[in-house]
Amino acid sequence: MQALHNTVTRISIGALVVALATSAHADQVVKIGHFAPLTGMSAHVGKDDQNGARLAIEEINAKGLVIDGQKIQLALVGEDDAADPKTGTVVAQKLVDDGVVAVVGSDFSSTAIPASRIFSEAGITQISTGATNPVYTLQGFKTTFRVVGTDAQQGPALANYAVAALKVKSVAIVDDSTSYGQGLATEFEKRMKALGVKVVSHDATSDKAVDFRSVLTKIKGENPDVIMYGGEDAAGGPFAKQAMQLGIKAKILGGDGVCTETLPQLAGQAIDKVICSEAGMALSKMPGGVEFQQKYKKRFGQPIEMYAPYAYDSVYIIVDAMKRADSTATAKILAAMPATNYKGVIGETVFNPQGDLQHGVISMFYYNKGVKTLIDIVKL
Repeated sequence: MQALHNTVTRISIGALVVALATSAHADQVVKIGHFAPLTGMSAHVGKDDQNGARLAIEEINAKGLVIDGQKIQLALVGEDDAADPKTGTVVAQKLVDDGVVAVVGSDFSSTAIPASRIFSEAGITQISTGATNPVYTLQGFKTTFRVVGTDAQQGPALANYAVAALKVKSVAIVDDSTSYGQGLATEFEKRMKALGVKVVSHDATSDKAVDFRSVLTKIKGENPDVIMYGGEDAAGGPFAKQAMQLGIKAKILGGDGVCTETLPQLAGQAIDKVICSEAGMALSKMPGGVEFQQKYKKRFGQPIEMYAPYAYDSVYIIVDAMKRADSTATAKILAAMPATNYKGVIGETVFNPQGDLQHGVISMFYYNKGVKTLIDIVKL
């Protein structure tokens, strides 16, 4: 893992060095921060997010950017939050000290929420690409924005689908004890109870767990129609696999944390039992999704995991605020953010007073022979 961390660090520093080397042709180098898990169990998701931001910055630099009469060269300053809340605050302060004018990240609620206070105190715009816990934008900070829906929308949508399409009468719930997993599971549970579904149990595990047989054996005895897992794919995949090994026939429901392209590798044959949601539009249905997917694959040699389109648009949204403010000053960028009306890959981005999307969607998926397949889109 240390070798991977060193490699990621070199890549991030390398990008900054390249930007500085080419700054001879620019009047000003402007740093945009990014933080996400780049090492550990969720590194594939974080790297995907960073790649989206990097692609946007490369495009903008290639086209040329002029703000207030000055030629601007953008530089991405990337940091690894390791999906750890304490590390999240450390890298947030580092980004502030590095002089970034705005930040994209994190895609995890567990790190985006504690880091948000640091950015708020510094007056720096923070756009999260995947922090779905409602708390993120409900803290009273004027600096927090997100380009995905919330668990207060995603949890009920997942519950509604389970009742309407699967005719669920009972459910067992397990969360990974993170702010994301707990938040999603809680919202799901509230809606299930409101719909008259029996919640037979709600257990907690860890986002670092690898053995779920104890809790799954208990759940097998409870015989629920479905099991809802609140957490990320790194643990959610083995959770589904071990449920199948124990002979549990119930389907596994999950949120955007498990709804990745890597999940089939993690869940094995149990992938056929997984139904999951995303707090955004399916890539295939995004206005610029198909074209973006082609560009991304050409640049990075791999398919999109999940959050890359949101990080890509987030960089363009920050630059749009710069253009409207005709300034690269952090305070002026932040002042321009509430009036955002940007049409990009993911669609139209307009923020409400809390910094959430005015018009969000929830997409539902299943895996057809290991291929992530859209079931339905719920407009909010």
